[in-house]
Amino acid sequence: MPDSINVALVGRNALTREGLCRILAEQGFDVRASAARPSELRSSADALCGLENCLVVADVGMNGCEPEMIETIQAHVAGARIVLLADEFDFETMLTAFRQGASGYIVKEITPVPLIASLKLAATGEKVLPSQLAEQLPAHAPAAASDAVQKTIDSAQLSDRETEILRCLIMGCPNKIISRVLDISEATVKVHVKAILRKVRVHNRTQAAIWAVNRGLEGITLNAQQMGPWLESEAIEFTALTPQVFAHEALPQLAIAAH
Repeated sequence: MPDSINVALVGRNALTREGLCRILAEQGFDVRASAARPSELRSSADALCGLENCLVVADVGMNGCEPEMIETIQAHVAGARIVLLADEFDFETMLTAFRQGASGYIVKEITPVPLIASLKLAATGEKVLPSQLAEQLPAHAPAAASDAVQKTIDSAQLSDRETEILRCLIMGCPNKIISRVLDISEATVKVHVKAILRKVRVHNRTQAAIWAVNRGLEGITLNAQQMGPWLESEAIEFTALTPQVFAHEALPQLAIAAH
């Protein structure tokens, strides 16, 4: 986890940028630039390029992500990770953003604590998706097309431990959180994840989670007591604990590979 995260803010609403700047500064982020349009980052390019842990947080408002926005940001701030802030969740806009290279897509319904956690997560190189994605999943999940899809979870002959881990994958939990919730080592989690992928015959964690959801398995329930011991000291994990990443067959690039 980096000690300092360098940030550039982009958005037409100056008041929104100012409020976000104050929230981030209070949490130790170093806001290096603020611009109304991506093209205006050109004047700050020298201050931003070459910096480690650089994020560009772009407010896309209600109009969604303009096709050239991400490309323009990438041109002016090479190597920066881009996180979009949207007024409302839109599946197609989110999908397009990630295909263009975004690191995160966040809906403004989010409160400051998970927002900060999400940005810290993006700064480490992870992909950040909104919790609203879980609510939209039934509308986008592929329909059952064969008898194989109708088989129960038992068809894969998963062990009890593997089933527990699969329930964690449905909730988008990374290995570190799974190891803490189940009180096992991260190395053991990795071994089990690889076994799950082999048994259910998929290539990544996202596909395994979709496989499980289509067969009626529910995600693990994580309460405040479970999260409490590390939520403040490692706020980065908060986002990973929300139901985000069991997304859609069209998002294989967003899955965290079992490694």
